[in-house]
Amino acid sequence: MRLPLYQIDAFAEGPFTGNPAAVCPLEEWLPDDVMQAIAAENNLSETAFFVPEGGGYRLRWFTPSTEVDLCGHATLASAFVVFRWLSPQRNEVTFQTQQAGPLTVARDGDLLALDFPARPPSPCPTPDGFAAALGSPPVALLAARDYLAVYESADEIRALTPDFAAIAKLDRFAVIATAPGANKIDFVSRFFAPARGVDEDPVTGSAHCTLIPYWADRLGKTRLEARQLSRRGGALSCALRGDRVTIAGRAVPYLEGRIDI
Repeated sequence: MRLPLYQIDAFAEGPFTGNPAAVCPLEEWLPDDVMQAIAAENNLSETAFFVPEGGGYRLRWFTPSTEVDLCGHATLASAFVVFRWLSPQRNEVTFQTQQAGPLTVARDGDLLALDFPARPPSPCPTPDGFAAALGSPPVALLAARDYLAVYESADEIRALTPDFAAIAKLDRFAVIATAPGANKIDFVSRFFAPARGVDEDPVTGSAHCTLIPYWADRLGKTRLEARQLSRRGGALSCALRGDRVTIAGRAVPYLEGRIDI
């Protein structure tokens, strides 16, 4: 069986930046173990698969080791594939998902804007060994799906030396480290999910479902500019709209091809 495969850099500012995602459009679902094997073979933080449904598509995401309930950058990459190759006349596409409900992506100039559910964090107790796992104690710790560790400066975020084995033992999906930004950037972050097969994600759309409501409340504004401080780096334009968030960024195509399975 021969299938189309694309690799797209999402939330990118040019080639070799942002977060690479593989996108595999299908006519009908493959067995779960086959999709998981393709994701493992791609060895990217996420591979997205979608099938036609109604006037849009149904979307699923796999890391190299497991299926996940929400992935921002692979959703943006999937929308780019739809707009660029499958339905160039579209300006908006809706993906149905099992856990996150309908996710709409719209063209906004040269940006693609994701409409995602907000996941506001709440203060939580600090697990034993948390500071050692990240390499530095945060000034505050909150949680939603992920732990949200708050620091005082972007320099502290850059300097973190996470112990991935220790983070993998924590009882949340992942750990977000964040701090205020500077020079027109409202906040910065890094994202660690070693228990899901991703030690550090280059740019994480789903993390901003938690980051946006936290920083909107703290800064008293609903439109924010964000950067993720991974080695590749990435830029996100964000907005809080009630119980939804808008996460916008650019996509850069890297690869178009076929796979044989």
